[in-house]
Amino acid sequence: MTPLDPSVATGRNLVRTALTDLGPGSRIVVAVSGGADSLALAQVTAFVAGQESWDLRAVIVDHQLQDGSADVAREAAKQLAGIGIDTEVVTVEVGRDGGPEAAARSARYAVLESQDADAILLGHTLDDQAETVLLGLGRGSGPRSIAGMAPVNGIFRRPFLKLRRTETEQICRATDLTWWVDPHNSDPAYRRARIRSELMPVLEDVLGGGAAEAIARTAEQVRSDGACLDAIADAIDDPLNVASLASLAPALRSRVLRRTALAAGANPSELSAAHLAEIDRLVTDWHGQLRIELPGGVACVRVGDSLAYVTTPVGG
Repeated sequence: MTPLDPSVATGRNLVRTALTDLGPGSRIVVAVSGGADSLALAQVTAFVAGQESWDLRAVIVDHQLQDGSADVAREAAKQLAGIGIDTEVVTVEVGRDGGPEAAARSARYAVLESQDADAILLGHTLDDQAETVLLGLGRGSGPRSIAGMAPVNGIFRRPFLKLRRTETEQICRATDLTWWVDPHNSDPAYRRARIRSELMPVLEDVLGGGAAEAIARTAEQVRSDGACLDAIADAIDDPLNVASLASLAPALRSRVLRRTALAAGANPSELSAAHLAEIDRLVTDWHGQLRIELPGGVACVRVGDSLAYVTTPVGG
């Protein structure tokens, strides 16, 4: 009997741990691109799903952004069929809002969010996490942006956040899966690609190895601290009262302000630390400012001893 490859064993255990709350009959969807990470995730999930009696299927989103993308999708679907996973290939039209990467992500998540599933698995690895943290650090938009990707975010789960990209490739090799290498991953026109090919090797060299793991651990710690502060912010009784807000520590007050802005309709993907700083000035440095415009067609105003949110139509 051929011994089980250690990477395969690790992958199976990570999936089982990530879905430990789900029982027999649970509907699991794996998002597959054709790359090593998602194929490896599908492979190990297929094994665990058989043991746990889950209803497993895969979805491949063809963004049509590269020549031959339909062929890549068909080949991935063929390999998934070979390991017993029913697969749907969905072809999408990608818009332009936010740039090509953001637009493709929006199109992809729109497809995934429409799935009838108890959990949707994404193949992000520890390497992806480190790159995400560095991108957030470069934006300088506060702890939330360097907390990285959460293992669980609503219906989405990321079992492989503790697994290196080299290990997903080893899972594929050990199980005779052939993966596609996205040329965008080495295209210097994309910032993430440059972080992957240029910055991370330098960090690993300068720090003597272990940089990706250290960055991922830092993200986990920041995310844990942030979740604690968010829970405290959620418990504030009167989040619009100026006196109550002024009594809070700045780190807590910013979270309360963010929560109220989002509840009022501010766009979560565009609401920035700069916006929150201006709302904060209505509390700590008010000298008659009329309103703070926020993305999403809303504005924050101060009315006496309270903050309030009003709609601001285009041209309003």
